[in-house]
Amino acid sequence: MEYNEFFVAGMAVLGAGIAMIAGIGAGIGQGIAAGKGAEAVGKNPEAAGPIRSMMVLGIALAETTGIYAMVIALLLIFLKG
Repeated sequence: MEYNEFFVAGMAVLGAGIAMIAGIGAGIGQGIAAGKGAEAVGKNPEAAGPIRSMMVLGIALAETTGIYAMVIALLLIFLKG
């Protein structure tokens, strides 16, 4: 490999690491959703089913940002030119 190819490979791995910072946001979002869901069930136990459904939907939507970031990171690592 040439010097330029090493530079591109290094920048791709650095970009992948930066892309994975989005996983922090997904984790925080899921934690907040689970906490608020548990709080809502504690206040109104009769509505546990609908609350759980809405919480799972919110957690799934929060997880998509982490999955997108992981896909971008894997593309950067394995398809670096």
